[in-house]
Amino acid sequence: MDIKAKIEELTEKIKSDKDLQAKFQSDPVAAVESLLGVDLPNDQIEGIVDGIKAKIKLDNIGDALSGLGGLFGKK
Repeated sequence: MDIKAKIEELTEKIKSDKDLQAKFQSDPVAAVESLLGVDLPNDQIEGIVDGIKAKIKLDNIGDALSGLGGLFGKK
């Protein structure tokens, strides 16, 4: 399994589903396990959870920075 690709896939699923976002925020391990359909040891899932959290932060930062272009007359 390509972990990076799986993190990308899971991140997109979480970002596109409000209910899944809420589940991920309240219990990220259970949310990821439900998406994967596999019950893995928590230490393995936590690595994926950390990757998803980092990807979501980077995506949010990118969105915020692209919105700043309007402040300077750029779009």
